[in-house]
Amino acid sequence: MKFKNTLGVVIGSLIASASLQALAQGQGAVEVEGFAKKEQFDSARDFKNNGNLFGGSIGYFLTDDVELRLGYDEVHNARGEDGRNIKGSNTALDALYHLNNPGDMLRPYVSAGFSDQSIGQTGRSGRNGSTFANVGGGAKLYFTENFYARAGVEAQYNIDQGDTEWAPSVGIGMNFGGGSKPAAEVVEAAPAPVAEPVAAAEEPMELVRVELDVKFDFDKSKVKEESYGDIKNLADFMNQYPATATTVEGHTDSVGTDAYNQKLSERRASAVRDVLVNQYGVGGERVNAVGYGESKPVADNATDAGRAVNRRVEAEVEAQAK
Repeated sequence: MKFKNTLGVVIGSLIASASLQALAQGQGAVEVEGFAKKEQFDSARDFKNNGNLFGGSIGYFLTDDVELRLGYDEVHNARGEDGRNIKGSNTALDALYHLNNPGDMLRPYVSAGFSDQSIGQTGRSGRNGSTFANVGGGAKLYFTENFYARAGVEAQYNIDQGDTEWAPSVGIGMNFGGGSKPAAEVVEAAPAPVAEPVAAAEEPMELVRVELDVKFDFDKSKVKEESYGDIKNLADFMNQYPATATTVEGHTDSVGTDAYNQKLSERRASAVRDVLVNQYGVGGERVNAVGYGESKPVADNATDAGRAVNRRVEAEVEAQAK
């Protein structure tokens, strides 16, 4: 397998297919990364020391979780037993599967693919060419929507020579484009009575009100299954009273930066709005979504229990009873 000749064509295609949008990390996103590796060469090579590899990669997200990545690096500081300065290069094509959701701060991943290596040899001229099968894993830490640090390790099996080498690596990258949001799961929930009449002191007619309080896991914006029933109750109420509208308000606990929590609260509010509109048929013009970050706690952020209460989305709707 020879990937090096196709490097320019693939990179050009990936860049052309990406568009700059508001939400990064989802389907259609592009990631560009610079990285460093510490290649643990097999003893059969007769090298005095392991090499330092420096390179870059570009990846394209085929889905919210699956990324196709093309990388290139060059070998530095490796020495043969004969004292020769070893030079070499690697071109790799890998698929990465990411865990967690787009927009989460931490996204672990596993990877698999192939690479083509051309490298100098001890005691002979010319370079050795080999094809490797690669498997690996690691994690990406997103400081913002667009910038991240990565750490991982790969096992590289030399298909031509039958030995295995290891390459731990670190990198810094930029993510742009994309636009997917976590899809709401379809969950059937048993209907429950929620509307309670409230006597209006100054109105001859009776007011009824429904309140919504949806809780979220730490650093997550995905609506949990147990919350769908409450969201459906609110949707049923709004469909019963078509003149009503509501604002869905997202909140976080105090863990993380203000900027990150602001974005997280907006994603939570949007996720609940998506369920109301796309799952339960409330008109999109009737539901507004806003995020308040960590600015409006309702419990003490110094305790686990308090932080769990603050990770929430709230909404309420009032109407005159028919």
